[in-house]
Amino acid sequence: MKYQVIASRMAGALLMPVFYPVFALLLLLFHPVQMVCLRMGGYHSHKRSVDVLNLLLLRSLHLLGIRIRMSGFDKLPAGRPLIIVANHQSAYDIPPVVWGFRRHHPKFISKKELGRYIPSISYNLKHGGSVLIDRAARMQSVKEIIRLGRFIGENNYSACIFPEGTRSRDGIVRSFKPAGVASLLKAVPNALIVPFAIKGNHLINPDKSWLPSAFITVTYTVLEPVDPADRDLDEVLLEAETGIRRLVNGMGEKKYS
Repeated sequence: MKYQVIASRMAGALLMPVFYPVFALLLLLFHPVQMVCLRMGGYHSHKRSVDVLNLLLLRSLHLLGIRIRMSGFDKLPAGRPLIIVANHQSAYDIPPVVWGFRRHHPKFISKKELGRYIPSISYNLKHGGSVLIDRAARMQSVKEIIRLGRFIGENNYSACIFPEGTRSRDGIVRSFKPAGVASLLKAVPNALIVPFAIKGNHLINPDKSWLPSAFITVTYTVLEPVDPADRDLDEVLLEAETGIRRLVNGMGEKKYS
């Protein structure tokens, strides 16, 4: 296993000069594309440009020899708002959500710092229906999350939330915090909870390094949706957390603080 890791990092070093310029070029090119689409064609035109961008970002991982496995999206019902509950491993978690859930118009709850200076990403967060929150301003954050909940409820869209609260650099799924999901459900009580398991993204740039790994496999899996109606939220989240942990880490209900 040690030699496989070394070989993967060495291959990543060789492929890095191709991967990063392509990734950055996509973000730079699609920033003005998004602006034109929004101004000329409105929301739906802008959304299509964002979908294409995230498909290309996802496919750019193939430049590192990364194999991508996506499954379970056939379980998603139409005509109902969704709350996507996912584990969080890296910035690469966003493209599979945007592309995989594209028919459900996924929106995000992001920290306000991401709304500035990042080509394409900041523009979409500010103009695509997501919300930017200040983690230090709790009341403002709750109001924005409730506003997002009402928006997805009115349109039968989806909202993605990472209940761990931060990225798991080692890939181990941490305990889910209920506050954000509770605020969403307060505004859209008829939403389905959709557990979404992300496995392997933390290996793309391990140890916060710019040196990527190559020839690994990443998997993105939709688990069985959960109807939270008449159920305790902590119980529902534990069910989602346990299912994701079992798939990602091969563990049962052991929890991490």
